[in-house]
Amino acid sequence: MSSSYSQSLDVTTHSRRYPAIDPKTTLSGSATDKVVFLSGASRGIGQATAVAFAEAGARALYLTARSEDALEETRDLVAKANPDTARTIAACDVTVPSAVEAAVADCVAKYGDLDVADANAGILRPFAKFGDSDPDGWWQSWEVNIRGTYNVARFAMAHLIASAAKCASKGRSSGHLIIVSSVGAQLKFPGASDYQTSKHAINRLVEFIQSDHGEDGIKTFAIHPGGVATDLGKTLPEAMHAYLNDEPDLAACFKVWLASGQADWAAGRYLSATWDVGEVTAMQEKILAEDLLVNRLRGA
Repeated sequence: MSSSYSQSLDVTTHSRRYPAIDPKTTLSGSATDKVVFLSGASRGIGQATAVAFAEAGARALYLTARSEDALEETRDLVAKANPDTARTIAACDVTVPSAVEAAVADCVAKYGDLDVADANAGILRPFAKFGDSDPDGWWQSWEVNIRGTYNVARFAMAHLIASAAKCASKGRSSGHLIIVSSVGAQLKFPGASDYQTSKHAINRLVEFIQSDHGEDGIKTFAIHPGGVATDLGKTLPEAMHAYLNDEPDLAACFKVWLASGQADWAAGRYLSATWDVGEVTAMQEKILAEDLLVNRLRGA
């Protein structure tokens, strides 16, 4: 099917994994020797991402969420997908800098490297008009979506840079930072002032990270994971549930594709996991020449 909303590229869209991003086939072995740090890995897209990286041959996965017990199922699914992928689970509240710093340090201490960091943890609160919003709840959206993202990116940064340098000397791509955004960053739904502004800020943050550290080898992306019927997605007003038709596995496989190095040319930009990667790649020259997929005002 074709994209139908204005905040999208004119490309074919997908709702589930397809050959170009399949970790079991086309991307098999693309994550070999890689250590991946995942936040929000206990369910939904985060859980699917852990499995997808294991399928792609990841050497190790460091899986975090607020509750360690909630991560046991993910650990078991990873073991089933690839028994050779080492896995560690750890409780980590992404809004607490010291907790994220400790988790990242433990990951590197256990596995020696950090090649991919996925800031997947997020929150979506029930919609409410700005004047009716709960001040603490409104700010919580920013605490999780922005501060949590900042913490993962900030404390992973030095290790990702080191990995990028080491792998570049061997002709391999590494140092990938993947941050979950939303198409909501580009839209304006009544009652979504906390969620959609926080996601819009994520896109801009990704641009800054790339500007500051692209020369250091960092490749960072803001991605829309699709409309997924996760517990978080179901927080949307019921009328929007009809658009939750994408599998969590789609975004998971898309992240593996990003970490394969095939999209390094698009670092610092917003991408949708629903977009056909072959068609997006074919638009590379246009996207770069016109500086598309970044936040800006466009005059007439």
